[in-house]
Amino acid sequence: MFSLIMAVFCSTSIALTLKFNSTKKGNEIVLISANYLMASIISFILLISETNSQISIETLFFGSGLGLMFVTTFFSFAKAVEAAGTALAAVSSRLSVLIPITLSIIIYNEIPNFFQAVGFAAAFITLYFFFRSLTHKNLKKLHTVQYLYLAIVLIGIGFNDFLMKVFNQWRPAEEKSFFLLSIFGSAFIYTASYIIFKKQKLEKRTISTGLFLGIPNVFSSFFLIDALKQIPAIIVFPSVNISIIILTAIGAFLIWKESLNAYGRVALLFGIISIGLLSL
Repeated sequence: MFSLIMAVFCSTSIALTLKFNSTKKGNEIVLISANYLMASIISFILLISETNSQISIETLFFGSGLGLMFVTTFFSFAKAVEAAGTALAAVSSRLSVLIPITLSIIIYNEIPNFFQAVGFAAAFITLYFFFRSLTHKNLKKLHTVQYLYLAIVLIGIGFNDFLMKVFNQWRPAEEKSFFLLSIFGSAFIYTASYIIFKKQKLEKRTISTGLFLGIPNVFSSFFLIDALKQIPAIIVFPSVNISIIILTAIGAFLIWKESLNAYGRVALLFGIISIGLLSL
């Protein structure tokens, strides 16, 4: 349960840090690259500090491919936060829960019990009312490319989460730190290469924010993998997703005064009910 709580806390910190960067008009690709640099450093420290850590060519290639998906999804999430606001981008990312749940049921035969099934229903009611809340008050018309960012976030995070489950089932636990290093190290190489090629301007504030962002980013994956070792994916993913929505909405309200209307308050209620049922 500790790993699950920490995964929620770290993922919520990511969303709020991206919101902070968007308010300061920071360059997203510089932010993301600095984030992956810090995540790579932490992953390397974890790798060399563990006496039983292992490496393999399979995990290297798997992590490098996933690193490319991380970059694409993270960049789209940063753009979605800028285009549609923190909460709407968070809802889009959390709708991705359908993908790992469905694939876990089909591939790994993880069947929910009665209370969990009702919890799933409450989770999707939560997502529906949050969507209604945000579209109802959002007077700014989104362009096609901005909707595309939201769609990439939804699909990308869904498959990224499920591939964490695949790693748990496929590779030994001793390769976890090397897996994280493969993901974040390759992601840093991809983003740094883009910055050099495009001659992007480097700003100290954006780099500092990115380095800070790398801390919750690496540990969100670290604790998510741990949680998936202890708890079925059909419990982990909806619990994490709904908790992040609730905490992100509360954080955005406290820091930037992004208020919730009636739809949003109903969504919070169903979110709390959903988490309670999923824990039974």
